[in-house]
Amino acid sequence: MISVQNWADAEQLWDFQQMHHEPRPCSVSIGLGSHDLGVAEVTADLYRRGMMPLIVFTGATSRTTRERMPRGEAEHYRERAVKLGVPDHAILVEPQARNTGENIRFSRSLLAGQGVLVDSVLLISKPYEERRAYATARKLWPEVEIVSASAPMTLAEYVDSIQDPRLVLDMLVGAQQRLLIYPGQDFMIHQDVPLGVSAAFERLCVAGFTSRLMSTP
Repeated sequence: MISVQNWADAEQLWDFQQMHHEPRPCSVSIGLGSHDLGVAEVTADLYRRGMMPLIVFTGATSRTTRERMPRGEAEHYRERAVKLGVPDHAILVEPQARNTGENIRFSRSLLAGQGVLVDSVLLISKPYEERRAYATARKLWPEVEIVSASAPMTLAEYVDSIQDPRLVLDMLVGAQQRLLIYPGQDFMIHQDVPLGVSAAFERLCVAGFTSRLMSTP
Protein backbone atom coordinates (compact mmCIF):
# COMPACT_ATOMS: atom_id res chain seq x y z
CA MET A 1 0.00 0.00 0.00
CA ILE A 2 1.38 3.41 -1.02
CA SER A 3 0.25 6.13 1.36
CA VAL A 4 -0.64 9.74 0.63
CA GLN A 5 2.62 10.75 2.35
CA ASN A 6 4.59 8.34 0.15
CA TRP A 7 3.13 9.93 -2.97
CA ALA A 8 3.84 13.44 -1.70
CA ASP A 9 7.45 12.47 -0.97
CA ALA A 10 7.80 10.85 -4.39
CA GLU A 11 6.52 14.05 -6.02
CA GLN A 12 9.30 15.97 -4.26
CA LEU A 13 11.95 13.59 -5.59
CA TRP A 14 10.40 13.61 -9.08
CA ASP A 15 10.50 17.40 -9.26
CA PHE A 16 14.06 17.60 -7.93
CA GLN A 17 15.38 14.95 -10.31
CA GLN A 18 14.43 17.13 -13.28
CA MET A 19 16.64 20.06 -14.25
CA HIS A 20 13.82 22.17 -15.73
CA HIS A 21 16.00 23.33 -18.61
CA GLU A 22 14.41 24.88 -21.68
CA PRO A 23 15.51 22.93 -24.79
CA ARG A 24 17.61 25.01 -27.16
CA PRO A 25 19.71 24.27 -30.26
CA CYS A 26 22.91 22.36 -29.41
CA SER A 27 25.86 20.91 -31.33
CA VAL A 28 24.62 17.36 -30.78
CA SER A 29 22.17 15.35 -28.72
CA ILE A 30 22.99 12.25 -26.71
CA GLY A 31 20.13 9.86 -25.95
CA LEU A 32 20.96 7.71 -22.93
CA GLY A 33 20.04 4.05 -23.32
CA SER A 34 17.52 2.37 -21.02
CA HIS A 35 14.34 0.30 -21.16
CA ASP A 36 12.38 3.43 -22.11
CA LEU A 37 11.87 4.00 -25.85
CA GLY A 38 10.38 7.36 -24.87
CA VAL A 39 13.95 8.67 -24.85
CA ALA A 40 14.20 7.96 -28.58
CA GLU A 41 10.79 9.53 -29.16
CA VAL A 42 11.73 12.74 -27.34
CA THR A 43 14.99 12.85 -29.28
CA ALA A 44 13.16 12.47 -32.60
CA ASP A 45 10.76 15.28 -31.65
CA LEU A 46 13.62 17.61 -30.72
CA TYR A 47 15.40 16.77 -33.98
CA ARG A 48 12.27 17.67 -35.96
CA ARG A 49 12.17 20.96 -34.06
CA GLY A 50 15.70 21.76 -35.24
CA MET A 51 17.40 21.44 -31.87
CA MET A 52 20.42 19.50 -33.16
CA PRO A 53 21.89 18.32 -36.47
CA LEU A 54 23.28 15.07 -35.09
CA ILE A 55 22.16 12.41 -32.60
CA VAL A 56 24.17 9.86 -30.63
CA PHE A 57 22.23 6.96 -29.13
CA THR A 58 24.30 5.16 -26.52
CA GLY A 59 23.76 1.93 -24.63
CA ALA A 60 24.43 -1.80 -24.70
CA THR A 61 21.97 -4.03 -22.83
CA SER A 62 21.35 -4.68 -19.15
CA ARG A 63 19.44 -7.30 -17.18
CA THR A 64 16.29 -5.20 -17.62
CA THR A 65 16.67 -4.71 -21.39
CA ARG A 66 18.32 -7.92 -22.61
CA GLU A 67 15.06 -9.55 -23.65
CA ARG A 68 13.19 -6.41 -24.76
CA MET A 69 16.12 -4.95 -26.70
CA PRO A 70 18.25 -7.86 -27.90
CA ARG A 71 20.08 -5.73 -30.48
CA GLY A 72 21.12 -3.26 -27.80
CA GLU A 73 19.45 -0.16 -26.38
CA ALA A 74 21.17 2.25 -28.76
CA GLU A 75 20.20 0.25 -31.84
CA HIS A 76 16.56 -0.04 -30.75
CA TYR A 77 16.55 3.71 -30.13
CA ARG A 78 17.94 4.29 -33.63
CA GLU A 79 15.27 2.10 -35.20
CA ARG A 80 12.52 3.93 -33.32
CA ALA A 81 13.84 7.37 -34.29
CA VAL A 82 14.12 6.38 -37.97
CA LYS A 83 10.50 5.19 -37.88
CA LEU A 84 9.58 8.62 -36.54
CA GLY A 85 11.25 10.36 -39.47
CA VAL A 86 14.84 11.00 -38.39
CA PRO A 87 17.20 10.32 -41.31
CA ASP A 88 19.63 7.50 -40.66
CA HIS A 89 22.61 9.69 -41.60
CA ALA A 90 21.81 11.99 -38.65
CA ILE A 91 22.30 9.19 -36.10
CA LEU A 92 25.45 7.69 -34.61
CA VAL A 93 25.18 4.52 -32.51
CA GLU A 94 27.41 3.84 -29.51
CA PRO A 95 26.63 0.20 -28.55
CA GLN A 96 29.02 -0.53 -25.66
CA ALA A 97 28.12 1.70 -22.70
CA ARG A 98 26.65 0.00 -19.63
CA ASN A 99 26.30 2.92 -17.22
CA THR A 100 25.86 6.69 -17.35
CA GLY A 101 29.57 7.42 -17.07
CA GLU A 102 30.32 5.14 -20.02
CA ASN A 103 27.43 6.72 -21.96
CA ILE A 104 29.18 10.08 -21.70
CA ARG A 105 32.77 8.93 -22.15
CA PHE A 106 32.09 6.60 -25.07
CA SER A 107 29.84 9.12 -26.84
CA ARG A 108 32.48 11.80 -26.45
CA SER A 109 35.10 9.48 -27.93
CA LEU A 110 32.83 8.50 -30.82
CA LEU A 111 32.15 12.14 -31.70
CA ALA A 112 35.86 13.01 -31.51
CA GLY A 113 36.65 10.08 -33.80
CA GLN A 114 34.11 11.41 -36.30
CA GLY A 115 35.67 14.87 -36.16
CA VAL A 116 32.54 16.46 -34.70
CA LEU A 117 33.19 19.73 -32.87
CA VAL A 118 31.02 19.94 -29.76
CA ASP A 119 30.41 22.96 -27.57
CA SER A 120 26.95 22.03 -26.30
CA VAL A 121 25.06 18.78 -25.71
CA LEU A 122 21.33 18.21 -25.48
CA LEU A 123 21.34 15.33 -23.01
CA ILE A 124 18.17 13.24 -23.19
CA SER A 125 17.21 10.73 -20.51
CA LYS A 126 14.29 9.31 -18.57
CA PRO A 127 12.57 12.07 -16.56
CA TYR A 128 13.77 10.88 -13.17
CA GLU A 129 17.39 10.61 -14.32
CA GLU A 130 17.89 14.12 -15.70
CA ARG A 131 19.84 15.40 -12.69
CA ARG A 132 22.03 12.31 -12.41
CA ALA A 133 22.86 12.45 -16.13
CA TYR A 134 23.56 16.18 -15.94
CA ALA A 135 25.86 15.82 -12.92
CA THR A 136 27.75 12.98 -14.59
CA ALA A 137 28.21 14.87 -17.86
CA ARG A 138 29.41 17.98 -16.06
CA LYS A 139 32.04 15.89 -14.30
CA LEU A 140 33.27 14.01 -17.37
CA TRP A 141 32.88 16.70 -20.04
CA PRO A 142 33.15 20.02 -18.17
CA GLU A 143 34.09 22.16 -21.15
CA VAL A 144 30.76 21.78 -22.96
CA GLU A 145 27.38 23.20 -22.01
CA ILE A 146 24.86 20.54 -20.97
CA VAL A 147 21.15 21.07 -21.60
CA SER A 148 18.92 18.39 -20.07
CA ALA A 149 15.71 17.09 -21.62
CA SER A 150 13.21 14.28 -21.12
CA ALA A 151 9.58 13.46 -21.83
CA PRO A 152 7.38 16.20 -20.32
CA MET A 153 5.44 13.94 -17.96
CA THR A 154 4.03 14.20 -14.46
CA LEU A 155 4.82 11.50 -11.93
CA ALA A 156 1.27 10.17 -12.27
CA GLU A 157 1.63 9.96 -16.06
CA TYR A 158 4.95 8.14 -15.75
CA VAL A 159 3.55 5.67 -13.23
CA ASP A 160 0.63 5.04 -15.58
CA SER A 161 3.04 4.36 -18.46
CA ILE A 162 5.11 1.90 -16.41
CA GLN A 163 2.12 0.25 -14.67
CA ASP A 164 4.19 -0.51 -11.56
CA PRO A 165 3.89 2.26 -8.93
CA ARG A 166 6.15 0.64 -6.38
CA LEU A 167 8.92 0.11 -8.91
CA VAL A 168 8.78 3.78 -9.91
CA LEU A 169 9.08 4.91 -6.28
CA ASP A 170 11.95 2.45 -5.75
CA MET A 171 13.71 3.88 -8.82
CA LEU A 172 13.23 7.46 -7.60
CA VAL A 173 14.77 6.56 -4.24
CA GLY A 174 17.67 4.81 -5.97
CA ALA A 175 18.29 7.79 -8.24
CA GLN A 176 18.31 10.14 -5.25
CA GLN A 177 20.78 7.96 -3.34
CA ARG A 178 23.21 8.04 -6.23
CA LEU A 179 23.14 11.84 -6.24
CA LEU A 180 24.28 11.67 -2.63
CA ILE A 181 27.04 9.06 -2.86
CA TYR A 182 28.48 9.32 -6.39
CA PRO A 183 30.13 12.75 -5.96
CA GLY A 184 32.24 11.24 -3.17
CA GLN A 185 33.32 8.50 -5.58
CA ASP A 186 34.25 11.12 -8.20
CA PHE A 187 31.54 9.94 -10.61
CA MET A 188 29.64 13.24 -10.78
CA ILE A 189 29.67 16.82 -9.55
CA HIS A 190 28.23 17.69 -6.15
CA GLN A 191 24.81 19.32 -6.09
CA ASP A 192 23.10 20.80 -3.05
CA VAL A 193 19.97 18.92 -2.01
CA PRO A 194 17.13 20.92 -0.41
CA LEU A 195 16.22 19.87 3.11
CA GLY A 196 12.69 18.96 2.04
CA VAL A 197 13.99 16.61 -0.62
CA SER A 198 16.38 14.96 1.84
CA ALA A 199 13.54 14.46 4.30
CA ALA A 200 11.31 12.97 1.61
CA PHE A 201 14.10 10.57 0.61
CA GLU A 202 14.62 9.44 4.21
CA ARG A 203 10.89 8.86 4.75
CA LEU A 204 10.64 6.75 1.60
CA CYS A 205 13.63 4.67 2.71
CA VAL A 206 12.01 4.06 6.09
CA ALA A 207 8.77 3.15 4.29
CA GLY A 208 10.63 0.37 2.46
CA PHE A 209 11.11 1.72 -1.07
CA THR A 210 14.64 0.40 -1.11
CA SER A 211 14.97 -2.25 -3.83
CA ARG A 212 17.13 0.05 -6.00
CA LEU A 213 19.41 1.26 -3.21
CA MET A 214 23.10 0.49 -3.46
CA SER A 215 24.85 -1.07 -0.48
CA THR A 216 27.19 1.43 1.18
CA PRO A 217 30.08 0.89 3.62
